[in-house]
Amino acid sequence: MEHLRNLIIKVAIVTILACPAWQGEAISAMATDQAGRQLIVPDDPKRVISLAPSITEIVYDLGQEQKLKGVTQFSDYPDAAKALPRVGSYVRLDLEKIVALQPDLCLAVKDGNPRHIVEKIMDMGIPVYVIDPRNLAQTMDSITRIGKLLQAEERAHELVNELENRILRVRSQVEKATEQPRVFFQIDLNPIVSAGNNTLIQELIELAGGINTTAGKDPYPRFSWEDILLLQPDIVIISAMAGGLSDRQLMEIWQKWKQLSAVKNDRVFVVDAGRFDRPTARLVAGLETLAEIIHPDLFHAGVKN
Repeated sequence: MEHLRNLIIKVAIVTILACPAWQGEAISAMATDQAGRQLIVPDDPKRVISLAPSITEIVYDLGQEQKLKGVTQFSDYPDAAKALPRVGSYVRLDLEKIVALQPDLCLAVKDGNPRHIVEKIMDMGIPVYVIDPRNLAQTMDSITRIGKLLQAEERAHELVNELENRILRVRSQVEKATEQPRVFFQIDLNPIVSAGNNTLIQELIELAGGINTTAGKDPYPRFSWEDILLLQPDIVIISAMAGGLSDRQLMEIWQKWKQLSAVKNDRVFVVDAGRFDRPTARLVAGLETLAEIIHPDLFHAGVKN
């Protein structure tokens, strides 16, 4: 059955490649992607498929959404992205749908898109440029690289410059802090999951002037309530996606634990998950949110939930 499916896909590719609609700009530019792969990409791609929600968001930030012909399942930001054709989830890509959309370039993420699927797309003659942002600096690099690919270098430069200035403003304020509160960041509820070393959340907490209570080799450690009682965080921050519950329900769960310093001192907050779980420009808004929560005395604008 799998052999037959692959045969159908190959026949579809041959048919599409023979169509005038596929034959557009000459593919002539050599590029090295963020994963260190060398490949040939279109000088000015016209039909782009984003293979991850974070990439979709970056393309919109660069004002190049008219080039997007397909996106993955959870590409829900900005709202306009919800109307674009879907090509499966970023971990379960639909090859037939990708081919049918006749892309001249696919944009992928190393951490998420299965390597064997990326290789299959490449074998079909469709270039796949891979990004691999693991921290804020690499996220800025991803924006710059995608901007160059999509002929939006000026906009990418402006955006990165703006984001870097906002990061510097947070840094300069945090330097005035006299203490570093202990922070517990809840990503999920059942089980309770937080963030350890080498994660974007850890980096944001530290840049915002806090101490990540769950720092450790495991990037996404799990915790019991007993573990959390031992950690005794000064501040609890809950991702709005945790457990699929409402903000009120998420807060109520923590209010049961009066022994916790964060609960006693009314320092439990729910934040927008989109500012923390995707390597995009919104990470800087997440940093600003954390800084205002952790050091409200230094940031007077109020917490952005």
